[in-house]
Amino acid sequence: MRINVIGILTGIIFLLSACQSGSDPKLIENIESQDADVHIVKAEEVIQANSYTYLRVSEGDESYWIAVSKMDAEEGQTYFYKEGLLMENFESKDLGRTFETIYFVQEISDKPLLSPKKMPAGDVHGERPKIEKREISLEAAKDGITIAELYSNRDSYSGKTVRIRGEVVKFNPEIMGTNWVHIQDGTSDNGNFDLTVTTNDRIAVGDVVTFEGKIALNKDFGAGYTYEVIMEGARQPDLQY
Repeated sequence: MRINVIGILTGIIFLLSACQSGSDPKLIENIESQDADVHIVKAEEVIQANSYTYLRVSEGDESYWIAVSKMDAEEGQTYFYKEGLLMENFESKDLGRTFETIYFVQEISDKPLLSPKKMPAGDVHGERPKIEKREISLEAAKDGITIAELYSNRDSYSGKTVRIRGEVVKFNPEIMGTNWVHIQDGTSDNGNFDLTVTTNDRIAVGDVVTFEGKIALNKDFGAGYTYEVIMEGARQPDLQY
């Protein structure tokens, strides 16, 4: 991880400055509750693209680029994140430029990311957003299965191609040469209600789609990105390619 003592001290200085300028005093109050692997960075440059926000950040003596799903971001603002997936020679078609190195960050916040064990009772500042179960009710695709059936019989589907219909609840384009999608269909098995899918198809949050792809179990992409169940290389069988 890229965090170090200098980075932590620099983050504290940033936070002190923020408080002096009228920011939430809980930033200082909660700094000791930071996990050791939390990155405290300052946005030096912000570039908005169609799907992503690119930030050149400083962390201690280092300066590097990160990319997050499109968000409002301000130069000079302090941000917090835990994990980033390193991409080398990443070409942004939107910007028409190539980043020698860039970290794709799944979750970022302008509030401290508190360790759950240290989090004060009733204090929700810094909790990492999670995929929530949506109020969705969809019938299974023809010749397909539900998300609940996939999870409950995951071993039997490992390495096989299955068809699943769901509503898109999250979409992250062009990471590691593919698009990353989260779908739900309203079913669940032991708390598993969301399926991650990789595909070359361009879709949008709210779309109801039928995907057909191969199931992989315990897939580890590094940098903390591990999936117990994932559908890879998915296609929409009803589309003409």
